[in-house]
Amino acid sequence: MVNSSVCTLGSWLKQAKTVLAQVTDEAEIEAKYCLSHVLQCNYSYLVSHAEQPLTAEQRQQLDAIVQQRQTGTPLAYVLKQWHFWDFELAVSPVTLIPRADTEILVEQALHFSLPADAKVLDLGTGTGAIALALAKERPGWQVTGVDVQDEALACATSNKAALQLTNCHFLQSNWYAAVRAQQFELIVSNPPYIEPDDVHLQQGDVRFEPKTALVAAAQGLADIELIIAGSVLQLQPGGWLLLEHGYQQAVAVRERLQQAGYVQVQSKKDYGGQWRISFGQRPL
Repeated sequence: MVNSSVCTLGSWLKQAKTVLAQVTDEAEIEAKYCLSHVLQCNYSYLVSHAEQPLTAEQRQQLDAIVQQRQTGTPLAYVLKQWHFWDFELAVSPVTLIPRADTEILVEQALHFSLPADAKVLDLGTGTGAIALALAKERPGWQVTGVDVQDEALACATSNKAALQLTNCHFLQSNWYAAVRAQQFELIVSNPPYIEPDDVHLQQGDVRFEPKTALVAAAQGLADIELIIAGSVLQLQPGGWLLLEHGYQQAVAVRERLQQAGYVQVQSKKDYGGQWRISFGQRPL
């Protein structure tokens, strides 16, 4: 990609940003992520060592990554990893790519007043991002992540091992099927919530992500409705249900939580100012 005989970190970043701008609105972020991935360094190193030359091997790795990204393949799938919370996660094409907006769900979960040994359920865990973030921040919590896909569970289990967490485990389950005999103080989920004919499914990275983890019937609310209905039996009195949803679905999700008997029902916006999560408490 870079033609000069001597290519520094700074010059590679500049040119990579121009190339990546053809396929992403986050070209600068992705260029830095590529470079930090290959050099195994943080972003501050890239700034302080901008004049450091890249080796021929590093240039070859970087250019191969950018060439694959130019095909449209999400960078997370190219690198087979992505950042979430304060750690790196292995990802694969069978899982959603963890997104920063989902971190607002983790933040809200940590704000609830729960027992020190609370039992927590993460429905549709995928890479395990939410479950692992909660387990990492609350070592006393016992976190269960479930997913119907074997490949997703393998990914989540690998991430658990990499983070060396012992208070989190993963089960194959179609929503609540494998945990019917249990009750939890907190249930969280980032379920499918996009309508089947939504134009966003044909745009950007979403084109490459598994539709089963994205799309739901009934205006995108089918799985959310199922989760709310089942949660009444799976939550301890006083427990919380916390859901991620589409930016236009907050009112509908709150209505369904209230219809199911939940109190303290609220919605919160993500870092981009869009309504992203809603939650409620099962009455005592």
